[in-house]
Amino acid sequence: MIVVAIALVVLLLPLILPSSFYYRVLALVFINALAVVGLNLLMGFAGQVSLGHAGFFGIGAYSVALGPTYLGIPSWAALIGGTMLSALIAFVVGRPILKLKGYYLAVATLGMGLLISMVFTNEAGVTGGPNGMPVPRLQLFGWRVFGSQTWYWISGISLIIGAWVAVNLIASPTGRAFRAIHDSETAARVLGIDVARYKLLAFVLSAIYAAVAGSYFSLFDGFVTPNTASFLLSIEFVVMAVLGGLGSILGSVVGAAILVMLPQVLTVFHDYEHIVLGLILIVFLIFLPSGIVPAIATRFGRRTT
Repeated sequence: MIVVAIALVVLLLPLILPSSFYYRVLALVFINALAVVGLNLLMGFAGQVSLGHAGFFGIGAYSVALGPTYLGIPSWAALIGGTMLSALIAFVVGRPILKLKGYYLAVATLGMGLLISMVFTNEAGVTGGPNGMPVPRLQLFGWRVFGSQTWYWISGISLIIGAWVAVNLIASPTGRAFRAIHDSETAARVLGIDVARYKLLAFVLSAIYAAVAGSYFSLFDGFVTPNTASFLLSIEFVVMAVLGGLGSILGSVVGAAILVMLPQVLTVFHDYEHIVLGLILIVFLIFLPSGIVPAIATRFGRRTT
């Protein structure tokens, strides 16, 4: 039902969009939502904190810039390679840091994200440093992919697929193991669940979602900077997940939509834009602490996964 709702939104929105500007904003919503769906699998379902999620987003973003530029491989192959690299790094790094809990885990993931961002910033000879570097356009079967409308459909369809995979995963035994770990790691171990294995799986899956989203963002924008792996972006992903609702796939989309679109609406406040945005987010979190979608679902007695 959740996937159908997302699909209907993606399919019907073009009927009312007046210009390419709105296609661009919505493509950014879909790209960010894809990353947040993966983060929600880790935080909302498996109960593990991550403050370095943008690091994997940045790996995906730089892979489609560095691959074609230095290795001569097509962008689609660089996207796959960047996703595999993110999964490998998540697997290697996740094994030791997921043994930590609470604040210690948060700080460890924060350090990981900052380290990745520093590599992109300091290796100026390869990445362009703080100034960034151009990203070659994606080409498929001789077709050069560009334009807001084209990326609206690519990112929208990818979000539908990503949400479908996540919903089915949560309904599977793996998803039930995630939920059990989220509720109590001790109880999960008593039930025979390999806690370390499932925590690592959730971490790797979240990295894959983030890397794909990062590649899309970089290809869509045509340029990449170290900001794609910044601490601030990691916090934005967490806010999107919490605002929409942890433990809700639809909440990931709603949270991303609000945080991407709200600044566009608040430009009328000019110098006070960030203050107003902060106040709105605070009000949401005070009165809807469980997130927007879970709060509405509780009101009407519906599931939000």
